[in-house]
Formats: sequence, C-alpha cells, structure tokens
Amino acid sequence: MKDDFIFGLRPVIEAIDAGKTVDKVFLQNGLQGDLYYELKDLLAKYKIRPNFVPVEKLNRFTRKNHQGVVAFISDVPFHSIENILPEIFESGKTPFLLILDRLTDVRNFGAICRTAECAGVDAIIIPEKGGAPMNSDAIKTSAGAMYNITICKEKNLGHTVDFLQQSGVQVFSATEKAQKLYYDVDFTQPCAIVMGNEETGISKEVLHHSDEKIKLPMEGKTQSLNVSVACGAILYEATRQRLKM
Repeated sequence: MKDDFIFGLRPVIEAIDAGKTVDKVFLQNGLQGDLYYELKDLLAKYKIRPNFVPVEKLNRFTRKNHQGVVAFISDVPFHSIENILPEIFESGKTPFLLILDRLTDVRNFGAICRTAECAGVDAIIIPEKGGAPMNSDAIKTSAGAMYNITICKEKNLGHTVDFLQQSGVQVFSATEKAQKLYYDVDFTQPCAIVMGNEETGISKEVLHHSDEKIKLPMEGKTQSLNVSVACGAILYEATRQRLKM
C-alpha cells in the first residue's frame, strides 16, 4: 500500500496543489495549526470531504510521522455523473450505468470494473465515502480496465438515483428481497444497475429510490453469490439484450 498513500501536512497539500487525484483523506480528530487550516481550505476548494478519525487509525496506515493526515492517491481520475450522462446521451448511446453501493473489498471492486468495461458499461458510480480504495491492488485486479472506464464519485447515492431517474434512466437494484428475476426486466432502455455492500447489501435509501428490485435465481443450498460474480451475470444479461437492439 505504500505506493498508494502519502502522509504529512505539507506533502498532502503539495499533492493536491499539483493536481493529483485524491481518493480519500483521513484527518486526526482535533487537529490544529496553520498548516492544518491551509489543508482544510484546500480540501474545501476542491470539494474533497475528509474522514475525521482517531490517531490510532492513522497509526495503522503508517508508524512514521504522519502529522495527523494520510491521503490515498489514485491514478484514475474521478468524474461527476451530472457531467457524464449528458455526454452519453449526446453521443447517441443508450446509457448503461453501474452503481456500486459501498463495496469494500478491493479485489471485488477491481474484478467488477474489469467485467463492466468488457460488458460495455458507460460509467461506474461510487460513493465518496464507504467504498473500497482506488489503489494499485484494485487496478491490478481490474487488469487495467479502470483506466478505460469512466468512474464517477458522488456525495449522496440517493440523490444520484433521483438525478438519473429525472434524466430518464431506470434504476434496478440487485437484492435477495426482490420478487422479479433479473432476466425478466428490460435492460435495453437507459438503465443503471445497483450492486450493494458485500455484507449488508444496498442501503435502504437507494433501495427505496430504485425503480425496480431484481434478483438471481438461487437453486442450491448456498443462498448468496460473491458480488462480483452476481454483478457479472446481470451485466451480461443486459449486454445480451442490448446486442439484439
């Protein structure tokens, strides 16, 4: 992980000023001082929301003198879906989006990015907080696919779902609570597929806002699939339908 994060007030300030893509910033609770306030202003300027944490968490990242700040840097640029969606429509494409709601496993995230890029997904939407870090492990697991697909980081996924729906995009949430099977819905329309956290699934807010809930048939004794496997099955059903358009 040492290649994925930097620490110290001045190094983090300089990285942001240099235009580095910041994935996550962790700040020690109760931090004070001129450099801290300079960093805080810089984070506000670039709309980067820090995570305030106890010093023990920072010490788990590094035992060196972190001065109360650790920042994870990504080689992959982030976008806003509000800018990307109009571009997809204007290009003449039927939007095909994937929302990942708080996935935490780096390898799951990388594998899903790889599948999504191969399946023709236009953009992946992730939350600002609560998701897996966009580090070298994720990029390696994606086989470099993360460089070839648009990734949008959004502050509130519930609001994002509202925006998509107002823009004519149907939102399908994959959950075992669904009644409808995934191959019984129409993916040929502008659509977004939501996959949830490995342990808790999709948040109640996003589920509530979704147009429809879908699930995979489960015929064996095991009642759940790995999220990257489930996501692959759904994405390729959507791709199959779209190839017939």
